[in-house]
Amino acid sequence: MTSETATGAGAAAGGAVRAYLTGHLREYGLLIALVAIMVFFQILTDGTLLRPVNITNLFLQNSYIIIMALGMLIVIVGGNIDLSVGSVLGFVGALAAVMIVNWQMPVWMTVIACLLTGIVIGAAQGYWVAYWGIPSFIVTLAGMLVFRGASLWLLEGQSIGPFPMEFQRLSTGFVPDLLPWLGEALAALAGVRRVHGLTMALAALASAAILWLGLRARARDRAYGMELEPAAFFALRNAIVIGAILFLSWKLATFRGLPNVLVTMAVLTLIYAFITERTTLGRRIYALGGNRKAAALSGIPTERLTFLTFVNMGFLAALAGLIYAARLNVATPKAGFALELDVIAAVFIGGASMSGGVGRVVGAVVGAFIMGVMNNGMSIMGIGIDYQQMIKGLVLLAAVVFDVYNKRKQA
Repeated sequence: MTSETATGAGAAAGGAVRAYLTGHLREYGLLIALVAIMVFFQILTDGTLLRPVNITNLFLQNSYIIIMALGMLIVIVGGNIDLSVGSVLGFVGALAAVMIVNWQMPVWMTVIACLLTGIVIGAAQGYWVAYWGIPSFIVTLAGMLVFRGASLWLLEGQSIGPFPMEFQRLSTGFVPDLLPWLGEALAALAGVRRVHGLTMALAALASAAILWLGLRARARDRAYGMELEPAAFFALRNAIVIGAILFLSWKLATFRGLPNVLVTMAVLTLIYAFITERTTLGRRIYALGGNRKAAALSGIPTERLTFLTFVNMGFLAALAGLIYAARLNVATPKAGFALELDVIAAVFIGGASMSGGVGRVVGAVVGAFIMGVMNNGMSIMGIGIDYQQMIKGLVLLAAVVFDVYNKRKQA
């Protein structure tokens, strides 16, 4: 009887683990997919992918995608979509070039004016969607055409640049090392030429914070009798995340340290993760996308909330436009062309649902990194842009098929 009881308990535990893994397959699948893709391209590129200079370039090249993906996630979770973000990015970059290069306006004034322009653009599109009920697909498709044409008009069909160094630092600048003594000590221990001390200190703090927050959430779930993540999964997931943070931070620290855009992305990710997961506003956005009529009947101001999601998207698209122009050091009429496709793909690959109401900030960021690593890895391997587009399209289709399959299975 004792043996049979133990066997039954083991089977029950195994069933619980399988049930938990099935219910969180998207979350763990994303993490595994990102690690597998990085290992795959690291091997095929003979170690080039994870060299310090390439990791830095990876963050710089995908910063504007990740920033826009945060806003796109909010829009899609709310049950809409925005096809104009690439054109808005290009238009704001063109506006910044005209103001700084042609009109000789101060950088700080230009940045404020461009961010306000993005907010106005988002408000204009959100107004038609929220208060007139026009489908977001149509409104933002019109916006995509309007702002693509506006960029051509503003630049008169020509490129404008270069920008002053003060503006370029938005994208290409690095955080100064405020802890040089720590960097010298780590460099001596590791036998390397230099280490950016502040980068490693922040990486250690971030790792400790992730572990502490995870243990705190686990204790809270236990106290409320909620389903607990199996201890083995919890340990493995945190080990992978913390290991990746420390590894990438070490690579950055041995090069030039933290890029400014990485700090911007990290702060925005934390803010939007907090809003979506810990605030009433975030819960209302999910309710809006899950069932708009039910949300309205429960007292949620659905029109105003929809309006605000587009205002937020316009702001982030403008910020991404400034960073994009600063990285290229020139504004071109074709800037941002088809970038909306990469942004939308990143959000869907990250687990957002086409019908709204489902998606997480962390998933969107991971989805953007998956797209970024694929782009970077295929470029290093010399794969043509034609094949790159085909592969990215198939990956997006696979992500959507996986989402639909999971929904049918759970139903």
